[in-house]
Amino acid sequence: MQELTRLDAMAQAELVRRGEVSPRELVDAAIARIEKTNPAVHAVVSTAFDRARDAAVALEAEAKRGAKRPFLGVPFLMKDIGGQEAGAPYHMGMKCLKRAQWTEAASSHFTEKLYAAGFVSLGRTNTPELALLPTTEPEAYGATANPWNLGHSAGGSSGGAAAAVAAGMVPAAHASDGGGSIRIPASHCGLVGLKPTRARASFGPAAGERWSGFSCEHVVSHSVRDTAAILDVVAGRMPGDPYSAAPPSRPYLQEIGADPGRLRIGVLAGSPREGVQVDPACSEAARIAARALASLGHHVEESSPEAYADTQVGRSYVTLVASNIARSLDAVGEKLGRTLVPDDVENTTWAVAQIGRATTAPAYLAMLEWAHAFGRRMAAWWEGGFDLLVTPVTAEPPPPLGQFVSPPDVPLKAYLRAAPFGAFTFPINLTGQPAISLPLHHTESGLPVGAMLTAAYGREDLLLRVAAQLEQAVPWRERRAPGYA
Repeated sequence: MQELTRLDAMAQAELVRRGEVSPRELVDAAIARIEKTNPAVHAVVSTAFDRARDAAVALEAEAKRGAKRPFLGVPFLMKDIGGQEAGAPYHMGMKCLKRAQWTEAASSHFTEKLYAAGFVSLGRTNTPELALLPTTEPEAYGATANPWNLGHSAGGSSGGAAAAVAAGMVPAAHASDGGGSIRIPASHCGLVGLKPTRARASFGPAAGERWSGFSCEHVVSHSVRDTAAILDVVAGRMPGDPYSAAPPSRPYLQEIGADPGRLRIGVLAGSPREGVQVDPACSEAARIAARALASLGHHVEESSPEAYADTQVGRSYVTLVASNIARSLDAVGEKLGRTLVPDDVENTTWAVAQIGRATTAPAYLAMLEWAHAFGRRMAAWWEGGFDLLVTPVTAEPPPPLGQFVSPPDVPLKAYLRAAPFGAFTFPINLTGQPAISLPLHHTESGLPVGAMLTAAYGREDLLLRVAAQLEQAVPWRERRAPGYA
């Protein structure tokens, strides 16, 4: 079964459809890979192997009856924030929920759609506490290592998911993104990471939105076609959603190989705003994308939205996220039946929540109004004739583990250290636009560095067409981390 590690999710599903492998064989092979690689990488924090084997047996019977589920029997992992699974642990990287051995009573719509497509969940992956940092080193579960170099970060907050896929445990895994948390780990681990348009997928039934509309859920994967096909599975409005993105004109999978036409593409390879220094390797990733796009016949020029350089964007983002973190602590306290105290969470989390508690309701609404106006200013650049923006994903390559520590007397130190990693990504969470990280470059030491493509609101179709072009022009699917299972 060693060759299964080289196949993406669609290829594994095709083997099941042809009767060449059974769901149980796929699941057993993935479990063996997790048992082999997870002790070093520490991507998976809770396992559900018996449940997965039972599900695989049931799906095997369906396969024999000719079931048409698109990912029947394909092994998968869920990030331990969002993607709730009924009866499964749900700790969000939090010490207090781990101590309480908290489990969720109901599955999310997102999870149910994955199950309905035939995916088999093998467990849940590591995440920083409440998804706050661009590295995955929570006190509750310890650090997740980057499979390309175990001394470096896999990114965050979907670092466990990205490390699991990069290590070959599963072909794709659930991820979420409130400030770069899909794109940053994808960049650090050499994967494809699409942040969909705001409200492309439902957060129901437990929530209507997360982080004031900044957050969304999808996956990290090795291939653009997996990213597209899984988006077809999870996208779509559910009853009671407060708002949703307009549906696409055709399935996203049909965009793979479709001609995007000759596009006008802007490039920003240097600093996005005052105070941000960009590592040369990160700039080079954007330039590689730009050169490849030009060679494909697109019109490429140095240009970016004026609003992208506005330093106020950081203040708006921090104020709104901090307010949401304060509410999250209250909500977790409601689950546990008590008010949380500082010992229940990491000192960085507590300090961020205090910023939120100090924000008045009018101040919160003022920042939300600013964010909405920022989105309109950003959109004007695309409306002015550009189709895509190319940038680095991060301003720094994957950092060594241990850099995101906040001593008691400087509780926001880790949060401030996060700034270079979200410099390009978090403004796109304010606007709600879709953006994709593609693994186009490596540092001299061999660590992956991604380039980011951002499209206008609702244009995942265009992103996927162009990403598929780049996948052919600058092939990455055969690159694997040294520790690949």
